[in-house]
Amino acid sequence: MPILQYICPICGKKFDELVKKFDDAVACPECGNNAERLYCGEMFSSTGKQHKKCSGNCKTCGGCR
Repeated sequence: MPILQYICPICGKKFDELVKKFDDAVACPECGNNAERLYCGEMFSSTGKQHKKCSGNCKTCGGCR
């Protein structure tokens, strides 16, 4: 289960969330609206090393494969 970064388009709150899948819907802890995935964070492998080719967008990135 990954910890991903999100931002709320309504109140602007940035937060991390533990999710089962990268495309799970996540609610903002401040206002309860649907949050959007924030793709600017660093990505790490299971060994803790940063992936150099990863864009952070799991739908289009081939860096982890």
